[in-house]
Amino acid sequence: MTRNQFFRIVEMRTKIISMGTFFMASVYGYYLTKSVDWHVFIIMLLATLAVDMGTTGFNTYFDFRRGTDNKEYTEESGKVLVHEGVSPSAAFTVSAILFAIAAILGLYLASITSWYLLVVGGICMLVGFVYTAGPFPISRTPFGEIFAGGFLGTVLFLIVLYVQGIELTYVHFLATIPLWIHIAMILSVNNTCDLVGDKANGRKTLSILLGPAKAPYLIVVEGVIVYTTILVLTISGIYPLLAGVINFFGFFIWLDSYKKMKKASFVAATKEPNMGLISKAHLALVGTFIIGFLVSSFLVL
Repeated sequence: MTRNQFFRIVEMRTKIISMGTFFMASVYGYYLTKSVDWHVFIIMLLATLAVDMGTTGFNTYFDFRRGTDNKEYTEESGKVLVHEGVSPSAAFTVSAILFAIAAILGLYLASITSWYLLVVGGICMLVGFVYTAGPFPISRTPFGEIFAGGFLGTVLFLIVLYVQGIELTYVHFLATIPLWIHIAMILSVNNTCDLVGDKANGRKTLSILLGPAKAPYLIVVEGVIVYTTILVLTISGIYPLLAGVINFFGFFIWLDSYKKMKKASFVAATKEPNMGLISKAHLALVGTFIIGFLVSSFLVL
């Protein structure tokens, strides 16, 4: 296995999601407390990255084993188990090692913060594993978007706040809703492009249930929810005014990205460029959030 193949097994490019959540939560926490425990910050960063890489590696392994990724329907060049003959056992071993590293880091982090973290972290790792593993993988159901967005967005965001010593409230949960839905939207784009192959493989994703004509509108609905929620959070004062206004500018990048995806259509052949477009929209959401809250940390508006 080459270094490039390793990065493709763990889909390094998709780490913008977990890393985006991590840095958003860190900046949000700084906005609330005007302080950061840098020791905890670094350990949590490494643990988050290890869990995400391990989860993606297991996804790569089980998607290949179950035939979800196959030469007939999978056109992405990054699927090295399909197109480059990389050993599935190598992907599994790499993923197990990454989970072991995450467990060690989590144990240390719990020892310096709270032992409750072991329970929450364990649940997150279990969900990451059964997302594609086990007799009833989450990824093969209509609930994939909810779980992916919920854990990579809301749960991770709240854990980052918790380990920084911030007492969690319902307000913090509400602040994560745009992120939750935006991450779900990324999966909706992925599943809509994979609709034909996934259906042939027996999956029951939400895109398949909606069908090729209606599935693209799910992405529209999700985008509307994201930016409507940002407006509501700003008007209600949960987001400071300046942060909310800056965060809303991501809407225009999302809208432009969706128009380009719609024009190209959502099929296997356009999956890679479409995933690039929705990733760009996600980076816009993350970037405007971070800028908005950083600026708001030093200004009173």
